[in-house]
Amino acid sequence: MAHIYIYSPSGAVRDKAGFRRAVKRLQTQGHELEVDPDALRSHQRFAGDDATRLAAIERAAHSEAGILLTTRGGYGLTRLLPQLPYDAIGASVQRGTAWVGLSDFTALQCATYAMRGTTTWAGPALLEDWACEEPPDEIMQACFDDLVTGVGEGTGWRLPPGDFKAHPVLSQEAGWAAEGAILWGGNLSVLCSLLGSPFFPVVAGGVLFLEDVGEHPYRIERLLTQLLHAGVLGAQRAILLGRFNRYQLTPHDRGYTLNTVVAWLRSQLNVPVLTGLPFGHVPTKVILPFGKPVDLYVQGREALIFWG
Repeated sequence: MAHIYIYSPSGAVRDKAGFRRAVKRLQTQGHELEVDPDALRSHQRFAGDDATRLAAIERAAHSEAGILLTTRGGYGLTRLLPQLPYDAIGASVQRGTAWVGLSDFTALQCATYAMRGTTTWAGPALLEDWACEEPPDEIMQACFDDLVTGVGEGTGWRLPPGDFKAHPVLSQEAGWAAEGAILWGGNLSVLCSLLGSPFFPVVAGGVLFLEDVGEHPYRIERLLTQLLHAGVLGAQRAILLGRFNRYQLTPHDRGYTLNTVVAWLRSQLNVPVLTGLPFGHVPTKVILPFGKPVDLYVQGREALIFWG
């Protein structure tokens, strides 16, 4: 089992009962948990002021734990990026430590890769995935167990039929592949907030995965348009769309939906846009290596990513 360090680099933990439940659940699985002394600190909406959260990240980097797990996302990491301990983070990864998270954690992932080429893992967070009263999702848990044991070499999912109608190249008898491409991405809103800064990775010929939560489809389209006009989307080998959820359509939309956004995006690109990736603010999520070269294959309706 793993030595897991729990820390709070972004939003404050308000659900203390959920925090305790999640910690106990991971301990019951046999993991050794070390909780950062400021994990439950609160300053305004943040898990402590900037200096407090920077110190927590520094302690995590020097903890020698196998897994560094955030309590939650929210907001707060982007204001810390100029002061992040990049060398310490990189050294911990070289020792075999896995930095894991999603949502606001995308900022740290982008910055560490852009500044040092450091690889991290897009995956679960403590409260998002282990705090519920129900057992954690089996797929998420299996992917996490693979990361802990070091046996994970890839993941896959089943593509919806609409992807093949939009991209006939996927249906060719030999299948379709993008080999040796850098996998990167994460939360769409956070990613766009870094565009034009030194913390935005410059990745050409990569595989870009995206998700978001609480954003209406028109806002998602606006964010995608920003990446499109900046030349980011067209420079990729493939774009993978995870889950975009927890938004509310209105009568004013008149049939404008997320599917409308995807269709429009495809009309603007010569890059395959694949949907259905099980990743985002949902119980069923895979774990993805940010910054690693991967091989992406489409065989029949199966999409497979290998990094082993």
